[in-house]
Amino acid sequence: MEAEGLDWLLVPLHQLVSWVAAGAMVFGGVVPYIPQYRDIRRTQNADGFSTHVCLVLLVANILRILFWFGRHFESPLLWQSIVMILTMLLMLKLCTEVRVANELNIKRRAFAASRWYSCGRVVTLSRRPTSCSMAHPCSSQCVACCRC
Repeated sequence: MEAEGLDWLLVPLHQLVSWVAAGAMVFGGVVPYIPQYRDIRRTQNADGFSTHVCLVLLVANILRILFWFGRHFESPLLWQSIVMILTMLLMLKLCTEVRVANELNIKRRAFAASRWYSCGRVVTLSRRPTSCSMAHPCSSQCVACCRC
């Protein structure tokens, strides 16, 4: 008699625990990537992040989804795969943007540094030319042969 009286409390409590556990399964794999995403975005440096891990997780989760079509398993695991694929795509997008931006900055710096050394004149940081190894001063004569 007492067990029947507690059913009104145990059934909703069981459902609540079940939903919380399913939510933890779905989003539990994504949680470690949140601080990593924020750190990469803040520092604009993705050197410590391996894109190979993203590749492995993408392949594994895609295979899990394909397996689901053959033999259905619990839906929280299917949702976990979908959320993980979206997370990995977001991480790859961020890492690609950061790495491309860093490579462009390095190339811009290299190009800017190459302009400091033109026509044999060594230009110091104060932009004052020092001794020139060429016989003529930097003028229109040497524009054709080097970048002034």
